[in-house]
Amino acid sequence: MIKLNSLQYPKVLELNFNDEITMHPLKSNDLIEKRIKDFSLKFGFKNLKTFSFSKEGVLTLMLTLMSDKKGKILVSLGESEVIIEAAKTYKDLGFDLEFIPLTRQGHLDYEKISKCELIFASSYIMDTYVKVDLEKVKNLSNAKLISNISATLEVGFSDMVFLDSYKLAGYAIDSILLFNDELEESVTSQINTVSIFQVQKAIANFTKKTDYKSFFMERLNAEFNDNIFYFVQPKECLDYTLHFGLKGIKAREIIRTLALDSILVTNGEGCSLGLSKPSRILQEMGYEELESRWALSLSFSDDLDEETITKVVKTIAKKYRQIVALNS
Repeated sequence: MIKLNSLQYPKVLELNFNDEITMHPLKSNDLIEKRIKDFSLKFGFKNLKTFSFSKEGVLTLMLTLMSDKKGKILVSLGESEVIIEAAKTYKDLGFDLEFIPLTRQGHLDYEKISKCELIFASSYIMDTYVKVDLEKVKNLSNAKLISNISATLEVGFSDMVFLDSYKLAGYAIDSILLFNDELEESVTSQINTVSIFQVQKAIANFTKKTDYKSFFMERLNAEFNDNIFYFVQPKECLDYTLHFGLKGIKAREIIRTLALDSILVTNGEGCSLGLSKPSRILQEMGYEELESRWALSLSFSDDLDEETITKVVKTIAKKYRQIVALNS
């Protein structure tokens, strides 16, 4: 199997726990508390909470963070669908929130960033993987910056970060929010220790390969010529990712047929899920729904030699030609 979708669908590690890392009301939980504290310190934070990475969970987070403040929240339209839906509900409730649009080239529109209290912006745009200059975001907004670091594990200029357990570990368990003084510290009994330990294992197995992206793109260009379309510049994306479109077909058609040859790709992240929905991100950039359905996303986590890459690209091209012929 050749897995080119590990950023969206990680290798699922077995849920395997023992009594030492299980909380008990009648015994010392020092070991668990130490592991929780060590996890926070690994990323340079003092505290953590676990929370449901859902519309309701993120909305609760927004309301809690702004409970004693009157300022504005800014939310990048390049964030995951969960955050966007929570932000829409927050705004519908009458609170001050604005969205930061995306440019046609796929960048965050920095000119639309104004002073605010809190800003949700991650180090890359979902689906396309275009990198975001968080230092610039921070300077323009002068706000507390909260970011999803699940694809990079890099804190950078963020004041608070969260780790999406589904993206990292493949389980719909609680996600993890890391912070310093912005929220009250959780007591140990309120922390989902299963999430902590499973995400720890996922991070230990987190890999990204950056050495063959250029060759992969070279082979794609040679096979597809005018039938390949780059919505964004590959050099501006995360170094272990590639985003492009194959003209004239729907991504889900080639995703399914490639899976029969044990080649796993996707058409985006949480808002697309590799199935029927076109990328919301591309539509935010100004592309039509039909064009957005061309999109494919690759993430590189395994060792692949040039012979294997050439074989994979030729298989993609063969499947593409078959789908075009069947659709004509």
